[in-house]
Amino acid sequence: MRRLAFLLRPSWLILAVLVAAFAYLCFTVLAPWQLGKNTATSHRNQLIADSVRADPVDITTVLDGTGPDTHNEWRRITAAGSYLPNSTVLVRLRHLDGAPGYAVLAAFQLTDGRILLVDRGLVAGVDGTARPPRIPDPPAGPQRLDGRVRMSESITPGKDPLTQDGYRQVYSIDTTQEAGVLEVPLTAIPAGERGGYLQLSENQPGAFTPTPLPQLDAGPYLSYGLQWLAFGIMAPLGLGYFVYAEIRERRRERAARSGPPPAESSVTEPATPASGAAETPASPEARLADRYGRNRS
Repeated sequence: MRRLAFLLRPSWLILAVLVAAFAYLCFTVLAPWQLGKNTATSHRNQLIADSVRADPVDITTVLDGTGPDTHNEWRRITAAGSYLPNSTVLVRLRHLDGAPGYAVLAAFQLTDGRILLVDRGLVAGVDGTARPPRIPDPPAGPQRLDGRVRMSESITPGKDPLTQDGYRQVYSIDTTQEAGVLEVPLTAIPAGERGGYLQLSENQPGAFTPTPLPQLDAGPYLSYGLQWLAFGIMAPLGLGYFVYAEIRERRRERAARSGPPPAESSVTEPATPASGAAETPASPEARLADRYGRNRS
């Protein structure tokens, strides 16, 4: 255990806490977040695919259902009734073919008296600007509409409705908010907690460019979720490798300190002058001593 005492140092403890926290977030937050988005996207794509193949049903069948039903979104429906006059509302911050645009909303009264919020489609701003064009009124008289149920969008805090350029304008399509803007009792189509509205299909009475359907692509969420799971596994393994490497290095250091000292040679070779270095000439006394020996007396 003494060999593992270094793990109690502050640097190692902090590293262990960070690795544990990162792995915990990977398994409990990051990976479930991406995998949940993948599940939601796959579910949405399946609903859209089913709605394309399914025959439309009358709106009263959906409205008379009990409780909110998220499975109604993207469902094809038909509605008979007439547009309410002076019920145009523009949704800001939309785009059409890459240019600023608006979504055009209106109120549609069914033959039984209930009133729905209808998304008539997209219009482009004037000359590529954010200024709305003149919006023609929807056709008067009885109409029969074909469209899809869409779930109301969430309201952005601080983005309140306003009147600008002669039109009532909002920042999101929300049945409850638009009921207050139009001052009419809109009936929310069952499609989640906030209810839904009717998005017109192509070539319908009063329709503009339809809002395009989302691409039926699952996206990268599954791979992202698997990557976070892999990171959550690799982080503790990496910490374990660093601990093992530290223990191995400490063993080498102890072995080097406890081993015998290197052997030294007992014969000392005379120093050899460097190659090319000039030798100092010996004195006459030194030359005589080398030749006849030194006086030992």
